[in-house]
Amino acid sequence: MSRKFQCKVVPSIWIEHNGRRLDCGPYVSGAIEAKELLSQMNTTPLTDLTTGHKGGIYNGSPFVRNYVEDPDHGVPFLTTSSLLQADLTNLSLLSKRDARSRQLSFLEIKPDMTLITCSGSIGRMAYARSDMKGIWSNQDIMKVVPNPDLVKSGYLYAYLCSKFGVPLIASGTYGAIIPHIEPQHIADLPVPRLGIVEDQAHELVQQAANKRVEASRIIARAIAQLESAAGLQALPSSKSDGIPLSLSVTPSSNLMKRMDGAFHSLFHRDAVRALETASVPTTTVANKAVSIVEPKRFKRIQIDDPEFGIPMFGTSALMWADPQPSYLIPKNMSDIDELLVDQKTVLVPRSGQISGIIGTAVLPYGAIVGSAVSEDAIRINCSNEIIAGFLFIVLRSEYGRRQLKARAYGSSIPHLDVNQIGETLVPDLDDEVIEEIGAMGLQSAKLRHEAIEHEGKARRLVERAIEEGGR
Repeated sequence: MSRKFQCKVVPSIWIEHNGRRLDCGPYVSGAIEAKELLSQMNTTPLTDLTTGHKGGIYNGSPFVRNYVEDPDHGVPFLTTSSLLQADLTNLSLLSKRDARSRQLSFLEIKPDMTLITCSGSIGRMAYARSDMKGIWSNQDIMKVVPNPDLVKSGYLYAYLCSKFGVPLIASGTYGAIIPHIEPQHIADLPVPRLGIVEDQAHELVQQAANKRVEASRIIARAIAQLESAAGLQALPSSKSDGIPLSLSVTPSSNLMKRMDGAFHSLFHRDAVRALETASVPTTTVANKAVSIVEPKRFKRIQIDDPEFGIPMFGTSALMWADPQPSYLIPKNMSDIDELLVDQKTVLVPRSGQISGIIGTAVLPYGAIVGSAVSEDAIRINCSNEIIAGFLFIVLRSEYGRRQLKARAYGSSIPHLDVNQIGETLVPDLDDEVIEEIGAMGLQSAKLRHEAIEHEGKARRLVERAIEEGGR
């Protein structure tokens, strides 16, 4: 594992205040600096501002996960890997009977909680939105439940995920192989009282949450409108680990190009047959797009100076509510334009496990727009943003999703290529309908972009108030 070389000069009093610790970690991470700054302010221990199960700061113990397929018998189940995702519609289903048992009922997510990863990648956070009600989490997501009579939930979240809160949370990490934190490690974390700033930060965070909820609703409405316009019935969303087991018979002539079972499965065939027999004709992604491009592999040259660099995103970050780049690459790198994306581009991850993000279309938003994305995302370049928004909705529908998942090939790490994406069937709708659906796709990306801006503004507001001593 590579580590970035860092140098920092700190006052000797910091060493005195921290038991004469001479290991550099706490000092360069910002944790000690945050403690020293907060010690000069009016603060309240986190545990005094929370309420509920175990005082309002808790995680859970490992348990056997019994997954189900039927939504009537399951509840959506959030893990540390899915916590940051913008779209939570395809979460696996945990047995409802288990979830509502005395042993696991407290793992239910409720609006206004702050959710924190407490194992592995420590300190990743999400604010529990209204559409997360009724979702259960695993034991590695710590919940902080604010007491509404004492602190605003949005402010508490903005502080905890600020440049002061994150180092303080991470400073309690233990474990050499798999890092962990426990509720008692953050119970005494100092929370500054910032007066009117708390109300302002809360309002911004709540607006961000509402916009993310609305973005998800718009996508759902757009998919429903697409299916209605094409005369299609809604397909059930598979919650299984990959493509469900099925038995089917196919003519030998259909095996000339593809012999893999997934391609000929009922999972795929049901979607294709419905499209081919729908009330409107079909076309393909290739016919709707200007081009479909898979950038060539390139040497990763990482730089530190934003003046000379462009943010570089991996495919995992494309799924996040607030996508973060992996690093910066040089602006003057050869063929850099091939890696840059805009809102006339639909991105499709080309590789990974079938149960993962492969084939999950993304319309760029937030910091992704104008930045570079790795060659692991195939680009569908469109003539305008409306067509991009339309193709995004089609490919995020169950009809698009099933085709892309089933068209992946390879036994170890499945892959998609330009041809497989280009041959994906699309309803050939009237231009007016395409414009309506495409505009909804664009609106969802716009709302997610605005949510990122609101949340970032809330963090900066809190950070500035702390730096100014709470004034």
